[in-house]
Amino acid sequence: MPNSKQSTKCVKRDEVRRIQNKSTTTAMKTAIRHVLSAETPEAAKEALPMAMKRVDKAAKKNLIHANAAARVKSQLSRATN
Repeated sequence: MPNSKQSTKCVKRDEVRRIQNKSTTTAMKTAIRHVLSAETPEAAKEALPMAMKRVDKAAKKNLIHANAAARVKSQLSRATN
């Protein structure tokens, strides 16, 4: 339980940030799954730019490390070729 007015604000702000971060992370993972589970190579290539965009946004917001983002993008591009 927050003891001060300031800590109450921090709790509210942290909850909002947690929800936003969860949304971004979920969108990224869903986009990755669309690429990896595509039925045809053409469908995978169509879904690839959106997945790359979502991974870049997650890295920009420090939800994943920049090197992890580069690794995921490399794996996705290898999977579509």
